[in-house]
Amino acid sequence: MEAAARVIARRGVRGLRVEELAAEAGVSTALIYYHFKDRAGILRQTLEFINDRAGSYTTGRDPDAAPLEPRQALEQTLLLELQDDETVRENSTAWGELRASAIFEPHLREDLAKATLIWVQEIADLLGRVRPMATAADLAITAERLTALVEGLSMRWLGGILPLRHARALVLDAVDAELERLGGR
Repeated sequence: MEAAARVIARRGVRGLRVEELAAEAGVSTALIYYHFKDRAGILRQTLEFINDRAGSYTTGRDPDAAPLEPRQALEQTLLLELQDDETVRENSTAWGELRASAIFEPHLREDLAKATLIWVQEIADLLGRVRPMATAADLAITAERLTALVEGLSMRWLGGILPLRHARALVLDAVDAELERLGGR
């Protein structure tokens, strides 16, 4: 799966060749087809892998660390999607490639929609801890705006259009604005 994420990040979904994936993974092409059945299976499993890996670096914490306040947990979860780390860069690039390819590969749309919904729900839950009196609908809309912003800023940062420090500052400004919009203390 790591090899698939690397190849997709490097070549894009349309440039994914099973032979290159097999070489990158150090296995035979036949083994790739045996395990994934077809190209759609590779893409589906890679998307799942990317989501799981993102979860590990956005929610994984040292068990001995002091617990975060709700707002800190929200900010950290969003900001960890924007860090100068090879795994994060690869993951974000591969996610962007998969998302963009859904325009041409409709079979990816449902899986991408589910993955996005899970992320939005996770952020809505964190927002609900910060603003417990907000409605579920307001939390979901706010989470959707924040996750879409992070995706867009990530693509600009990865494309060299936006410095990482500025992208992270924009996320924190957006969190401030969205929490103010939700009201309460």
